[in-house]
Amino acid sequence: MFESAELEHKVDKATWSKEVPKLRADLLDAQFDLGELKKFPVIILINGVDGAGKGETVNLLNAWMDPRHIQTHAFPPPSDEERERPFMWRFWRTLPPRGNIGILFGNWYTDPILERVTKLRKIAELDGRLDEINRFEEMLAQEGALILKFWFHLSKEQQARRLKSLEKNAETRWRVTKSEWLEYKQYDRFRLVSEHVLRQTSTGHAPWIVVAGADERYRSLTVAKTLHGAIRKRIAIETERGWRPRNTAAPLTPAIDNRDIINSLDMSLKIGKKRFESDLEKYQGRLALLTRRPEFKQRSLIVVFEGNDAAGKGGSIRRVTGPLDARHFQVTPIAAPTEEERAQPYMWRFWRHIPRNGRVAIFDRSWYGRVLVERVEGFCQESDWMRAYAEINDFEDQLVRFGAVVVKFWLAITPEEQLRRFKEREKTRFKRFKITDDDWRNRKKWDDYERAICDMIDRSSTETAPWTLVQANDKYYARIKVLKTLCDSLDAALKG
Repeated sequence: MFESAELEHKVDKATWSKEVPKLRADLLDAQFDLGELKKFPVIILINGVDGAGKGETVNLLNAWMDPRHIQTHAFPPPSDEERERPFMWRFWRTLPPRGNIGILFGNWYTDPILERVTKLRKIAELDGRLDEINRFEEMLAQEGALILKFWFHLSKEQQARRLKSLEKNAETRWRVTKSEWLEYKQYDRFRLVSEHVLRQTSTGHAPWIVVAGADERYRSLTVAKTLHGAIRKRIAIETERGWRPRNTAAPLTPAIDNRDIINSLDMSLKIGKKRFESDLEKYQGRLALLTRRPEFKQRSLIVVFEGNDAAGKGGSIRRVTGPLDARHFQVTPIAAPTEEERAQPYMWRFWRHIPRNGRVAIFDRSWYGRVLVERVEGFCQESDWMRAYAEINDFEDQLVRFGAVVVKFWLAITPEEQLRRFKEREKTRFKRFKITDDDWRNRKKWDDYERAICDMIDRSSTETAPWTLVQANDKYYARIKVLKTLCDSLDAALKG
């Protein structure tokens, strides 16, 4: 979930100087229209890694907007009075009224995370608290609140550099104490707990927005543009009955798109035919032996294949099923839902194909259709596909806790390679069935799909079911990477 935020994101001074004046004016306009409309409050939650710029960003928002209509609250350890009340009591009292913005720094997520990191709270207790928080936020959303949850993230290396940099500066040295360095020593556990918390509490009505905190200009623009876009979008929804805001031309989505997850892949990777044939025999044999081990009878293997059109999912699936006993695996291709499936909850048609222990289920496309094709093509509402991330993560987490080994592949190719394969399919008689009008139509929406893909990977690559990105311009390389990853994942699970 944090992979994207750990990449190096930077905004240069020229871009910053160009964008900031207009952005500040746009934010003020949106804030004044929010106050004039008085239909909903904006609740901003600020959380994340120490040194990632949380305090600086809160100060920036207060400087860029009218502070008279922003209520900023930081929460120290609870007082005796607060301890005698329900956990949420001190937060209830600080919620902003409609038409105002409330920034809650160190909010209802802080104590549950730290208590779990320091082992003062059991995982079952943490999950119970998260359920309580989810219900509370759902109530706020039902009451009309716009909830924005920002998680400021740094990698372990980035955090160390940041803390050292603050220590060297006489004006910022006071921000780094022994407490910060003690927390740094627990970074790995903090990251694990935080990812669990974010995954459990990223919902359709209150999704988490992970912000890369290493570059000040980047994080500031990301937060400000996201806030502006969210307010404008909500105002547009609330004012369909006649009230018109000042700046109706403002963008409804953040202007900073993060597609580095896919675009940073080295698509030139390839292997020769001789090595392919040697590795194919090696890993197919290993996979066959792994699925015949006695320990596998107490587990199951669920393999998800997603990817660009013509990326080679079918060829990879055939190399996976080649060494398997046909009685013990099932390949489920996913197409548009039937009338029967439309009458059921979205996940219903996937529940039916979950394998028994000792079996393998392979999905040729999957439950991720909701956050890909349905999102891009407008087959569902934004709230539906945003909510789907949490539903999918919960579903996969349940599978893993039950004993399944879940391995997910995204097969990526470049637009140029896709075009070459499309043309090849049209010219080859026995491949013509593989190319349809939908394929050409989807190709025209490459950028929209790429944005959805990166969101999907960022929000659903979890500690229990991470995505494996496969550079598939070379089919030989892709098929071997798939087989090796499957073998390594299954071997580790059976040993563990």
